[in-house]
Amino acid sequence: MDFGRKVLIGMVHLKPLPGAYLYDGDLDSVIERALSDARTLEEAGFDAIMVENFGDVPFSKYVDKTTVAAFTAVAKAVRDEVSISVGINVLRNDGMAAYSIAYAVKADFIRVNVLSGVAYTDQGVIEGIAYELARLRKLLPARIKVFADVHVKHAVHFGDFEDSIRDTVERGLADAVVISGRATGSPVDLERLRLAKKISPVPVIVGSGTSYDNLPMLWNYADGFIVGTWIKRCGKVKNEIDPERAERLIRLAKELRKRGL
Repeated sequence: MDFGRKVLIGMVHLKPLPGAYLYDGDLDSVIERALSDARTLEEAGFDAIMVENFGDVPFSKYVDKTTVAAFTAVAKAVRDEVSISVGINVLRNDGMAAYSIAYAVKADFIRVNVLSGVAYTDQGVIEGIAYELARLRKLLPARIKVFADVHVKHAVHFGDFEDSIRDTVERGLADAVVISGRATGSPVDLERLRLAKKISPVPVIVGSGTSYDNLPMLWNYADGFIVGTWIKRCGKVKNEIDPERAERLIRLAKELRKRGL
């Protein structure tokens, strides 16, 4: 993905996949919903989409083979459906699965929640996977970028934020860093975002809480924006993408670009 201009990445939140506790037995409906949301995002003008197993609660730290197989089938269908960039995020922190899926379907980037350091989460203690992922990238070389969270949401962190940015980039080899709020849909802390933009040598992406109302405020402090909750129908994260909301946000982004901001 080219960060020559600020990019908007729309979320394709998957319904529960086979193997998940809430899976309803209909993989075709999972694929149909994913394709519908992906088409809506591309038609609205988003620069990229990211596919995520959002419905697979409760999450495990790493997913099983059933999830990888089903996720790959869905991701391949999405990749074949759209012409914009596609990313993969496998919750809770399975960067190796995400990279493997991305490699198989020719996706463009992955997101890793804990690339470096340690996070205390509802799945327990999650440790960074930078070493394991680097080995896999060497084994399966591809132009797949790694977007890594710094102090990921839905977690408690005790390490220094500034040090964590440097570790994630310099020692974890992230291609971009993701800065989020406390939870899905929560706005990012502006001071943290400013600090990240100031010190990060790689692109900075807002990972949660971007909306029509706050995009102008965030615009100068990030290189990209991952948007999920606000563009859903009625602003509810479990709903499908709302075409009007998605198009409205893209019109605003185009206006901000036109102003040269």
